[in-house]
Formats: sequence, C-alpha cells, structure tokens
Amino acid sequence: MTPQFDMIGITTSDLAASLAFYRRLGLDIPAGAEEQPHVEAALPGGLRLAWDTDDTARSIDPGYDPAATGRGRIALAFRCADPAEVDGQYAELTSAGYRGHLEPWDAFWGQRYATLLDPDGNTVELFAPLPQTD
Repeated sequence: MTPQFDMIGITTSDLAASLAFYRRLGLDIPAGAEEQPHVEAALPGGLRLAWDTDDTARSIDPGYDPAATGRGRIALAFRCADPAEVDGQYAELTSAGYRGHLEPWDAFWGQRYATLLDPDGNTVELFAPLPQTD
C-alpha cells in the first residue's frame, strides 16, 4: 500500500485559542474539545486537521521543546468563494484580535491573497481566484 496524505498536525501552546481561531474559519470542531490533549476535525475531502498541546507533544517526545522547534513551520490555505470573501474574512479575523501578516492584495499569480497568523504563529492563507480579464 502506498501511504496517503491523511492529516495535518499542529502543536499548540494554547489549545483553546487555536481552536477558536479555526472555528472562526468555519471548521467543525467538537464542543468541549478544549479540554482534551488531542483534537481532530474532519476536513472536506477526507483529510483531518489535528491539534496536540505542548504537554501531549512532550509526553510523546521527551525532548520536545516548543521554544526550540520554532513557530510558523506550517501553512494552511483556505480557499474563499471570491475576492470579496478574502477581504471580509481577513477584516473579521483581524478585528477579532488575530494577527494579520499580509493584508489582502491581488497576487501576480491570479489570486486575491492574504495571510494571517494563528495563535501559535503558523501561517494561514486566504485566497480566491481573481476574475479573468480579457
């Protein structure tokens, strides 16, 4: 059997803050998940997104050191319906106190594009195709 991509994992220092951020992006995360050391959410298409606390990561790997591993080593991209949704989502999330990294702009590769940082400093991209011009 060939391995199949199945899950994206995030190790977080503040599980409640991370889950709140991704709920605001529309992910269906079970109520009360903040009390668990490991959380998973099903994504469209069958992939899963999982979160582990620093303590859980340390219990698996006693050498785990969140300060040494660095932050921002993963990027998750969320496709929006249109460029206006990119702008709206960015505005909503930054107004709610989340950190913007790159304000929405029209990228040369044909997308409206913006970047936020989740509570652990991981990159979260919002994008939508730009209308085709002839």
